[in-house]
Amino acid sequence: MTTNKDPQDKGAGKPEPTKNGGSGGVGIMKRLRRSASATEHNLSSLRNRKSTQNLFDQHGNPIDLRQYRKVLDKDENGNGTNGSEKKLRYRRTQSVTRAEEISNKEEKQRKAQPGRPIHRPRDSLFSWSSGFTNFTGLVNWGFLLLCIGGLRLGLENLLKYGIRINPLDWFFFISGHNEGEGHNALILSIYSLVHISLCLAVEKGLAMEIIAEGLGIFIQVVNIVVLVCLPVVTIHLKGHAFSLMGASTVCFFYSVLFLKLWSYVQTNMWCRQTYYQKNPRERRPSITLAELKNGVLDGGEEDEDVSKLVQYPDNLTYRDLLYFLCAPTLCYELNFPRTSRVRKRFLLKRLLEVVIGVNVVMALFQQWIIPSVRNSLIPFSNMDVALATERLLKLALPNHLCWLCFFYLMFHSFLNAVGELLNFADRNFYCDWWNANNIDTFWRTWNMPVHRWCVRHLYIPVVQMGYSSRQASTIVFLFSAFFHEYLVSVPLQTYKIWAFMGMMGQIPLSAISKTIEKRLGPRMGNIIVWASIILGQPLCIMAYYHDYVVLHFKNSLNGTDYGS
Repeated sequence: MTTNKDPQDKGAGKPEPTKNGGSGGVGIMKRLRRSASATEHNLSSLRNRKSTQNLFDQHGNPIDLRQYRKVLDKDENGNGTNGSEKKLRYRRTQSVTRAEEISNKEEKQRKAQPGRPIHRPRDSLFSWSSGFTNFTGLVNWGFLLLCIGGLRLGLENLLKYGIRINPLDWFFFISGHNEGEGHNALILSIYSLVHISLCLAVEKGLAMEIIAEGLGIFIQVVNIVVLVCLPVVTIHLKGHAFSLMGASTVCFFYSVLFLKLWSYVQTNMWCRQTYYQKNPRERRPSITLAELKNGVLDGGEEDEDVSKLVQYPDNLTYRDLLYFLCAPTLCYELNFPRTSRVRKRFLLKRLLEVVIGVNVVMALFQQWIIPSVRNSLIPFSNMDVALATERLLKLALPNHLCWLCFFYLMFHSFLNAVGELLNFADRNFYCDWWNANNIDTFWRTWNMPVHRWCVRHLYIPVVQMGYSSRQASTIVFLFSAFFHEYLVSVPLQTYKIWAFMGMMGQIPLSAISKTIEKRLGPRMGNIIVWASIILGQPLCIMAYYHDYVVLHFKNSLNGTDYGS
């Protein structure tokens, strides 16, 4: 291909001189400007050109830009591109430094004036640009204001109802002295040993291949389903024979036992699949006496200081199962982490906290919560929104205090005491749920034993079956909602869906809290979490108390009085 020539170009017939296969930047531009195929008119454009196709000089000779790469990598001043960027940054740094020098000189000159100047450029502390972050005094102010408000409500309660605290009533309530017939809750708890023994017997049969795998799993599923349904049927048929505390204890005990046996069966199934490798019906090949003497099964030398781990199926014993049932965890393992000794002082502190905490919670219930709940009955029945809201806010503070006391009492004091007695080393019973920026994070951090169980035995298996993570999360919330309703409706014999709907409502509330966290910041997300905890629980209490009284004390409802 030939290029068009400009007749007015005096140097059109003379090629530009080159040196060592290249030329200066000016020479390149002269050659390219005489080329009709070149659209680049400066070195920076040539640097970005990826192809030399159809690029010829004035004589029709092709131009190879690779020969001029060193020249192209330099700018018009002879500096490389990286050097140009560094020079630009250096000029900017110099300008900033120069501005600071000028500002400092002006400040010194102003201070040197005889008028004693005291002003200087500063931002207000509440402005983000000030960089001020120490608001400890405001936190103390808020805490003091909260204490004053709580003290006022406490004094109002004492002036209106007097001292209602009576430890003898606590004893009657916990023991069910004035309720129920006999010791049905204790008998039902002891009966659970039948389900425990059946579970262990089936696992031994599966390990010895006496029971087929499919039949064994079917028996285990029926066993744990009957286990969780037994309190429902028994309390429904003989509800008058159970006290409220006894029924609540039985339902809680059977719920925990259901989760533990589920974990026990599923973990042993995983171990069994590994034990028989990929074919569960194929026995391992036998070994010779010579191999046994040579230590084939040892897998190498053992350290005498390291305790030997329990292997499947040696874990299938009553001792191992009962330890797991008493341990402060819901997830079964063949070898739990253990502590070397029992710390007596630590154990004594936790036991004292349990004793004191139970008394504090019972006192708050008797003195503060029970009158507030009773006074909310008529406004809630009449659907008086304003008065019912006032009762809700009045109940929120004592209920939240009881919930916080219960959290510390259960997840720190009691579970640590049990773990210390059993030398159980994993004490991560809760995380920093109080810093949760959304509802989803709260449910993953406030009850770690239940969270680990749900992830290990429900969420991951559902995802492995091909469901999405969102579907698996919905199944987990459905499972949790069922047990929340189970623990409330069955003891009260008031079969409603408020607890179930409250848990399922956490799914859209989680999406709302995440949206607020993204748009308004993590602090607003944390406020939404606290608001749901403080207001959601008393609303559920008021709803169940209303339905319980209407169902069981319908004749006394008309005579109920309420005050301010």
